[in-house]
Amino acid sequence: MTQIVEATAAATSLLARYKAVRHATKHLFSPLSPEDMMVQSSPEASPVKWHLAHTSWFFETFVLREFAAGYQPYHPDFHWLFNSYYNSLGEMPDKKLRASFSRPPLDAILAYRTHVDAAMTALMQHPLEDEAARRIALGLEHEQQHQELIATDIKHALFTNPLHPAYVQAPAKERLDTIAPPLDWIDYAGDLTDIGFAPDPGDPLQSVSSFAFDNETPRHHVYLAPYRLATRLITCAEYLAFIDQNGYNRPELWLSEGWTTNRAESWQAPLYWRRDEATNSGWSIYTMHGFRSLDDLSETPVCHLSFFEADAYARWAGHRLPTEFEWEHAASQLGLQRKEVDLQPALLTYPPQNSPQTPPLTVQANLIETGNLHPTPASALPGLQQIFGDVWEWTSSGYTGYPGYKPLPGALGEYNGKFMSSQVILRGGSCVTPATHIRATYRNFFSPSTRWQFSGLRLAQDAPK
Repeated sequence: MTQIVEATAAATSLLARYKAVRHATKHLFSPLSPEDMMVQSSPEASPVKWHLAHTSWFFETFVLREFAAGYQPYHPDFHWLFNSYYNSLGEMPDKKLRASFSRPPLDAILAYRTHVDAAMTALMQHPLEDEAARRIALGLEHEQQHQELIATDIKHALFTNPLHPAYVQAPAKERLDTIAPPLDWIDYAGDLTDIGFAPDPGDPLQSVSSFAFDNETPRHHVYLAPYRLATRLITCAEYLAFIDQNGYNRPELWLSEGWTTNRAESWQAPLYWRRDEATNSGWSIYTMHGFRSLDDLSETPVCHLSFFEADAYARWAGHRLPTEFEWEHAASQLGLQRKEVDLQPALLTYPPQNSPQTPPLTVQANLIETGNLHPTPASALPGLQQIFGDVWEWTSSGYTGYPGYKPLPGALGEYNGKFMSSQVILRGGSCVTPATHIRATYRNFFSPSTRWQFSGLRLAQDAPK
């Protein structure tokens, strides 16, 4: 029997959350020109204009078409034109061709978003079926994923422009003289532990504090041997030592596929690093604020690494990458809290106006709300640093389903489950991840050669016996 979610404070909160997330997307693309939003600089990226259409397509396809009586789709061609990878819904254009979508024009895409927003607002002002509420919550998390993709994709697009323009100017509050604390280790006893998310069956609205993707479930037991995690992420200066000691040309440090990829792509440094004789270090790094000297960024976490590079560095350093279970076990002890009240549009400005509000975390985290748009140095506080935000942390774990995993029914089952092959897990979020989107159980995944995401590394080792 279908349950109904009444239009109570909880349903009102869902509408407020919808408006806040859509508002955040608008802020994210506001510095861009229509021409910027057409660029697709690599096959794995998408034009910003396409992201704006696809996130609206998701609500139209999975919510409005099924739960809004009398809903009229904005345009019949949009149903297939802006499908991403849901094969059960029919054919779709090849992803690498998305930059050719000069039509429909941007004005039509923005009108599409307005059309969907009006219909979604009307829907949420009435009692909702619990399945509709769950899909809206999923659609909001989906849009936050695409907010991060907008940031990473436009960074790559602007980098490929010969002028290397900045997305926005650097915040006035930015400091460049912070020194990262010495790298230390934290011991964890291991033993049998619970991993994964346990959904709250009493929360059909799937509020911020109780939402999880299907691939984070079911919660299950995992045995962990005693292990150690580095207190902070690896910095650009530390990674430069790997480069200077010929790390990219030593096959004994690389996995076989990684070495083949390294040779084929002629890697000599992380993505966005460029040799620059005018700097003391010999390198400059492209950021969302334009090129910066590595001299200025040496204490910030190294980012835009593939799994292969992260793994090679760990071997060179005499350590290893953590497993995703080690990472979650450690991160879950830090007390991450996410609250509905923190989903306010005022938090989301690019760059931040005046003094930015603190992200809704009980631990320090450099997420998109800070406006930094780049990793920042670790603090000198004791304990585990930079576990949330700054960079997605590569783990040594392949992406598979947990014991008893079941994908969502229907087309939504294609959201995560069908990618459980040849992917590697990353944890923790990055400097362009929304604060209300991340949690200790969140499992991101990419192919091991991926470099255009804000991805870096934290070292691990077996505990001394």
